Formats: sequence, C-alpha cells, structure tokens
Amino acid sequence: MTRRTLGLLPQVSFSILFALSLRPRHGYELLQQIDEDSQGKVRLGPGALYGAVKQLHADGLVEDLPFEDEHGRRRYYRLTRKGWNQLQEDLEYIRHIARISTERKAFGGSLDSGL
Repeated sequence: MTRRTLGLLPQVSFSILFALSLRPRHGYELLQQIDEDSQGKVRLGPGALYGAVKQLHADGLVEDLPFEDEHGRRRYYRLTRKGWNQLQEDLEYIRHIARISTERKAFGGSLDSGL
C-alpha cells in the first residue's frame, strides 16, 4: 500500500506545504526553509522542487501569487484552502504516530522484540 492510498502526501510535497505554512515563498526560499525544517534531512534540487510544486498546483493545494519584480521571473507560491486542509490532516497523522510511539516506549516496547 502506498502513502498516496492512505491519503498522506509524499515527503517532498508535505515539506513544501509545511514550508508554505509560514508565508508565501519563491522557489529558492522554499529550498532553504525545507532544509532548515528538516535539519538537512530533506534535500531537494530545483528539478524535484518544481516538479512537486507543479503537481501540488495541479492538485489544487498551492497557487501562484501575482508578483512582479525588476526581473519579472520570480514566482511566489502559497497554500490554498485545500492545501491547508491537507497539511492539517497530515500533521494530525504525525501527532497520532508520535503519541503511539511515546506510549509504546512507556510500555517497554523496543526494537529487539525477538522478531
């Protein structure tokens, strides 16, 4: 069973939405925020970032912001209402897993369970 069938976003997509939860950002800012949020564990190149943003846009989870600067090339992205809702669902799942993890540790669960 893939993550998508469970209704969860892939890690890259989740990381993008999470970075956009603070404020709208352009691509380079997204890369920096994702690196910071993940403590360097999620590393994206521009191709992976923009491919995922394109899919998130097609899914209605992010939208472009109209923005003009002196170069006219910088695109800013922000979460849509649907994107906020998806992010909240994924965060609730993560909170649930963290609670279970804490409970299992409290009851003596370990990786050396004899399996």
